[in-house]
Amino acid sequence: MARYSYGGQALIEGVMMRGRNAIAVAVRNPEGEIVWETERLDQSAVHRHRAAGWPFVRGLVVLYEQLVIGTRWLTRSAAIAASGQGVEIGGGMIALTLVISLVFGIALFFVLPLFLAQLVSRPAGQATLAQHLLEGAIRLAVFVGYLLLISRSGEIQRVFEYHGAEHMSIHALDHGDPLTIEAIRKYPTAHERCGTEFLLVVVVISIFVFSLVGGQSLLVALVARLALIPFIVAVSYEVLRWGARHRANRLVRWIYEPGIWLQKITTRQPDDSMIEVAVVSLEEALRADGEPLPAGSMEPTRRMLAPAATPDERESGRIENDAPEGEAAP
Repeated sequence: MARYSYGGQALIEGVMMRGRNAIAVAVRNPEGEIVWETERLDQSAVHRHRAAGWPFVRGLVVLYEQLVIGTRWLTRSAAIAASGQGVEIGGGMIALTLVISLVFGIALFFVLPLFLAQLVSRPAGQATLAQHLLEGAIRLAVFVGYLLLISRSGEIQRVFEYHGAEHMSIHALDHGDPLTIEAIRKYPTAHERCGTEFLLVVVVISIFVFSLVGGQSLLVALVARLALIPFIVAVSYEVLRWGARHRANRLVRWIYEPGIWLQKITTRQPDDSMIEVAVVSLEEALRADGEPLPAGSMEPTRRMLAPAATPDERESGRIENDAPEGEAAP
């Protein structure tokens, strides 16, 4: 059994697994091949800093890595799934995509609930606490409604199926089972360390934190909420970790059950080919961390993704990839 709690993210026709010191990505290309690549985390200044593993700091580090690396690989996986080419996405495009996503998320999940709550409660003369509770209820409703809306898309449904494959594979690893389709099929698509559950915890924690902020104008209230987001994220990550460690306790399991219910929207039962992709991603993450594979694990056929060409290589038409199959590129 691995000594680190592995996590992941569903991509377009693929899965990204985050290990202790590296991430591994596996995507199925249009030819039906599983292509993979690993990326070191311990080479980044953020990850190497001694404070990166501290409580209430590690959550911000993980969020940063997921936003930056996750956005880049989500975009790149779409290119691989469409054309089979692992085109490297420019830093400017990644930054633009990230900024647009953050602005959209803040507007939808923070500005809109705050505006609606103040619009409804101020004329009615409701107390500040009631206003905060109303704001939290609106934020939760918007969050769930957004998930329900996007889940109607056929492409998103496939992403949710890969999400299920990611969770089921991690369940098998957590229990020391071999990474095979038969063993993985025993487990549910929901997982206690899921990002969906984390977002639900963020919503709940935000209700309590924002209730400590007195009534102000819309602009001041919004600035205060934005300033408190890092604190809420840091606390929520620790709450999620604690809940995952103590899930065997009946009371804890009951408290966190809404997070499992919510994953009925964001996960689906995958087919066998999706589980194979998740297994490749998890196995390569384990290898990159120097961890052994669970005994009896299958080894789906895979091919290392050729590194993206540099400008000089694109001009000369030369791209080299000499890493042997089954080993991570240096």
